[in-house]
Amino acid sequence: MNKVMTRPRTRPAAAATRPPGRTDPRRPSAPRTPARPLRTPPQPPPHPTELFAERLLLVLSGQKPVHWAARHIAHTAFDDLTRLAERTPLNVNGRRPTIHRIGHYEPRPGVYEVFARIGAGPALRALAFRLHLGADQRWRCTAVETGPPLP
Repeated sequence: MNKVMTRPRTRPAAAATRPPGRTDPRRPSAPRTPARPLRTPPQPPPHPTELFAERLLLVLSGQKPVHWAARHIAHTAFDDLTRLAERTPLNVNGRRPTIHRIGHYEPRPGVYEVFARIGAGPALRALAFRLHLGADQRWRCTAVETGPPLP
């Protein structure tokens, strides 16, 4: 019985599979052309409910002052927002809050009632607000509420 031992091929076999004209396997023989960047389709603008939720989140967590959002809020809602912002209800243990889920209901055209779940660490909070489309085609917040304060 003849036993045949084979050794794994190393470098000599690799040289046979190289493209012609290339001498060093670590360097390409010709400069590589950069790949064309992939074109992503343009994204639609964010929904007004998302914009306002983000804006109210920044104010109610203490990251932005109340007057930063003043031009987007109606008079009575501005008073409510000022009272709420003093307590910073969405700032939980100094963690930066994030929007977990947002939804809205449209009772009539040009009016949105919006609800959002805000998370900061393990705690979840509620945020609700109402948007009206004005005669000047600008959205304004007309009511703001948060869930009950944490114990």
